[in-house]
Amino acid sequence: MDGLVTVFGGSGFVGRYITEELARLGWRIRVAVRRPNEAGFVRTYGAVGQVEPVFCNIRDDASVEAVMRGADAVVNCVGILAETGRQSFEAVQSDGAERIAKIAQKHGVERFVQLSAIGADEGADSEYARTKAAGEKAVLEHMPQAVILRPSIVFGPEDQFFNRFAGMARLGPVLPVVGAETRFQPVYVEDVAKAAAKAIEGEVKPGIYELGGPDVQTFRELMGEMLEIIRRRRLVANIPFGIGHLMGWGFGLAEKLSFGIVKAPITRDQVRNLAQDNVVSEGAMGFAELGIEPTAMEAVLPEYLWRFRPSGQYDEIKESARNLR
Repeated sequence: MDGLVTVFGGSGFVGRYITEELARLGWRIRVAVRRPNEAGFVRTYGAVGQVEPVFCNIRDDASVEAVMRGADAVVNCVGILAETGRQSFEAVQSDGAERIAKIAQKHGVERFVQLSAIGADEGADSEYARTKAAGEKAVLEHMPQAVILRPSIVFGPEDQFFNRFAGMARLGPVLPVVGAETRFQPVYVEDVAKAAAKAIEGEVKPGIYELGGPDVQTFRELMGEMLEIIRRRRLVANIPFGIGHLMGWGFGLAEKLSFGIVKAPITRDQVRNLAQDNVVSEGAMGFAELGIEPTAMEAVLPEYLWRFRPSGQYDEIKESARNLR
């Protein structure tokens, strides 16, 4: 394929894998980002000139239109986990998605992929989940032929889930989590990229697909598996949701008073999200309909979490030496 695809947020965690997969399939790619000077690494995903980072702010019509001209397909990967300044949930995940879809319709874009999230629901307590649902609705109004992907927690070498908690596990004997019994269905980032690529290639029918890996585990069980991989013994302590809300409020206040110097490790909206299971809904279309066999966590996590072991890459060497006769 030698068509042109614009990937909004194509240098982010999931976006970079989608960009790489599309480049492998022969697409020319515009990676639309707010800081193209920090996204130069995406050029290495394809031949010279095949992948190009370009400036775009999805809150600006003219900016979005400029990167959409001539595009045959669009992937929108832009999303945030916490609000900062003008980057609000509504501006990014609802209004931004609508702006991209509306301009894509105007330019006659044939294929459109929207990256959403499991739990997207207009009636949810979490604003993150509500604006994800609003973004989906807006996309389908303007691009009814769109493919919407709703992944569970996404894992991979650059993830902000396992890497974050593995880093915390190095700091003390207790690993605190909010919502220890909430269930997740972690999905490998390369599987999400393959799903997006299949949609752009026109290999799947339009609709909403919920993407979860082969393993469904509680937050506590996921932390136990992570701790086993990094060879650390820690007590996984559950923080009740009521206390979590107080912590989110306190951290949020500290961030505001410090003008963003202090970063909130958890927000009240994230606590609301953690109160809901994050697994594929019964009867939902997913990897089976996409023709993809999802990857198990045990096949991938050791490949990048080894650096959190007490002796890093030398841990296995030490274990082997202890077994010498």
